[in-house]
Parts: sequence; structure tokens; C-alpha cells
Amino acid sequence: MKRLLKILKRMTMIVLAIILIFISIVYLTMKLDPRFGGELSKRQNEFYRSSPNFKEGKFINKNELNVSPKITFSGFIKGFGSLFSKDPASLATTPKSDLKVQHINHTDIISIKDSTRVIWFGHSTFLLQLENKNILIDPMFGKVPSPYTWLGGKRFSTELPIEIEKLPKIDAVILSHDHYDHLDYGSIQKLKNKVGQFYTPLGLGIHLEKWGIERERIVELDWWQDAKLDNLTFRCTPAQHSSGRKLNAMSNTLWASWIVNSNHTNIFFSGDGGYADHFKTIGEKYGPFDFAMLECGQYNEQWPLLHMFPEQTAQAGLDIKAKQIMPIHWGAFRLSNHPWEEPVERLIIAAKKLDIPVIVPQIGEPIIIEPKINYSNAPWWKNY
Repeated sequence: MKRLLKILKRMTMIVLAIILIFISIVYLTMKLDPRFGGELSKRQNEFYRSSPNFKEGKFINKNELNVSPKITFSGFIKGFGSLFSKDPASLATTPKSDLKVQHINHTDIISIKDSTRVIWFGHSTFLLQLENKNILIDPMFGKVPSPYTWLGGKRFSTELPIEIEKLPKIDAVILSHDHYDHLDYGSIQKLKNKVGQFYTPLGLGIHLEKWGIERERIVELDWWQDAKLDNLTFRCTPAQHSSGRKLNAMSNTLWASWIVNSNHTNIFFSGDGGYADHFKTIGEKYGPFDFAMLECGQYNEQWPLLHMFPEQTAQAGLDIKAKQIMPIHWGAFRLSNHPWEEPVERLIIAAKKLDIPVIVPQIGEPIIIEPKINYSNAPWWKNY
């Protein structure tokens, strides 16, 4: 019996040692690997205290709402197991084959002068062109939405409309929050020397500085604040979401939606977030919008406050007084277990009931917003 107890004690010590070593490796990796970004300093912590959205060292949602998903152990096991399931319903979470994209070139991009144009790169990444400016929104060009290529599902398309190296000068990059599927280390490294200014919610600049971008090129805004770039106004507006790139630094940076306004065009970008009354407030203050890019995908009943369901996306379009809406946060990565094309099909049905036009371009397909939107929908996703 004593011998058995000694063996069990030794095994327990070995297991604890392995766990401790693993935790130490993870901690040091997150601390030293630049992919995980920066951390709030004591000085920044003090500075952000003036924001009504910052409390006890963390950024918060309106009314301090906790949007963290409540995942039970059985729910976690079920969700994790579904990632490896061969069930036909599970396989529908990704396309049957690689999505084809429409290609654009350097000359085509710089030739746009008098129109307002958007080009979708899949998920929530856009090239927005207006007032002779090139603006990238949430430029995630990586193959996987994670710090390492071996961690996470691959992009649905093997190609991009244009490679980063072939992009012309980018006047501004707008970032909504710091999750990996929106803020990508590799993409920023390739982009940073051709970008004029970076516009971010409060705190997110800590990552950009860590990655070698000068502080004077970073403009951080709180909700309801704005910044000018020649004839353009960038307005940082609320969202109901979260942030964090490592376990010990959750909600250290703010999340946001954005408005891009010129003398002729008013555009809304939702970023990520659940449905709430901030959409109606935004619509009352700054609507109507000529074009709105609204989150519609990666939703799950286990995190209903973090992401909108398609029917809520349609309602959000109505709330902000959008003339046209486009579903985003889909068509590139599998981050939930719904069928990959379900978001857009549910949205089209819901938007039709509310009489809101929906635009669903292919990846890389140019959409002219001004002087007049010119687009005819075709259900291209049914080919996959």
C-alpha cells in the first residue's frame, strides 16, 4: 500500500511539473512573441481612466454589460468534437471547394478618382476608396485567424484580390478591435511602411507600437470622438463586443464601429458585436447612411451578445437608417458551427421583410457607391 501511495505521489508531482512547465511556456511565449501584441502600461492605464468605457483597468460595454460567452463543460465538449466531425451537416460549415475571387491590380486601384468604391477581401476586410484616398478597414490578409498558421482553420479562398505588396499607398487604416481575425500581425508588418495614418479605438495602439509603428502615426479615439483626414471624417462609434489577444490581457483595448463621412457619402462599418440599442442611437445622431457593412456571421447561441444573428443584422440596418446593407464577417473563416452560407441567406430573407436592399458581392468585386450604386445580386455562393 505504501509503495502504491509513493507511486501515485510521484505521478502527481510529475503531472503538476508538466502543467507548470506548460503554463510557463505559454506565458513566456505570449510575453515575448510579438504576434500577441503589447500590454497596457501603468501610464496608459491612468490615462484611459478618463474614458467612461474604462473601469478597473478594463474596457467595458455600455451599462457594464458582460458579453463573455457562458459555455458549459458539456457544451465545450460538443463544440470541440464538432470540429472533427464527419457529419454532413458539420461539413457544410466550409465551402465544398476554394472560393474564387475577382482580381484587381495596382493600376485599377489608382485609376479611381471621382467615385466612391468598396472592394471586399472576405470576412471584414475592405479597401474603401473615396475623395482620392485609399482606406483599408480591418486588413486581415493572413491564411488563418490566429497567431500561428498551424493553429486554426484556413481561409476559404487560396488567393486574395490583390497581394499586399502590390497595393499602392494606403492613406489610412481603420481598425475595429484587436482579435486575430481583424488585427493580423503579418498583414500589419507588410503594410506599415505604405500606410499614412492608423485610426483605432482606445488602447489598440499598444499593439501597433510594439510592431514598430511610430506613435505619431496612430490616432486613438474613444466612442463618439472623431478625427479629420483632409475632407474625410472618421467617427469612432459604439459596439457591443470584447477584445484580447492573450489570456492575461482581456479587454485591455476598446472595440468600436466606425463611420467614414465625406461631403458626398456617409458609410458605416459595424466591426464585431451583438445587437443592442447603440445602432438606433448611431442612426439618430449620424444617419442616414448610403452604405453599411454589417456583421453577419460566426454567431452562436452560446455567445448571443458577442455577435449578431442575421435577423438582428437586418434590424440593425433599419436602426441606423441604411439605404443599402452588406453582410460581413463571413465568407473567409470558420469561427462557428453554422453552415458557411447560412448568414447571407437568412439575412436576405429578413431584410426583404424590412424592405432593406442587400448587396452580396463576390470577394474582390468592386462596388461603386457614389455617384450611384450599381450592382445586381447573383447568388454566387450556391456554386460552393
